[in-house]
Amino acid sequence: MASFSQTRDTVIDAPPATVHALLDDFHAWQDWSPWEEMDPDLERTYSGAEKGVGAQYAWSGNKKVGTGRMEITSSTAERIDIDLEFIEPFKARNQAIFELTPHGKGTRVEWTMAGERNLLMSAMGKLYFDKAIAKDFDRGLAKLRALAEA
Repeated sequence: MASFSQTRDTVIDAPPATVHALLDDFHAWQDWSPWEEMDPDLERTYSGAEKGVGAQYAWSGNKKVGTGRMEITSSTAERIDIDLEFIEPFKARNQAIFELTPHGKGTRVEWTMAGERNLLMSAMGKLYFDKAIAKDFDRGLAKLRALAEA
């Protein structure tokens, strides 16, 4: 198994607490997540805590978004850790991490996804997945920035 990590970042002209609130509540993800717009009929299930540690979100959608689940496992003012499990179209368990750092009057946000890939998925990642994830993260961070700055 080969490790991988993909990080994208942006600076948002809003205080860290404002950005944190949009990341720490899966209900708010409908307004900024890059995958939410890919399936207008996306089925969502929320369970566990309302937000923060223990909050859970499961989705089931078309071929573009697939099926999976997430759970917030750690949440501080500076960092949110999420266990991420993809079920379809392929199985994978990854870690999503959001790091928030004050930047002037705003916030620098780093969004990382990390995990392990088998040999085939590692090759596919280098050829396709990593570029696609980078584009999705950039789109999501732009939407998050617009929402937090509004």
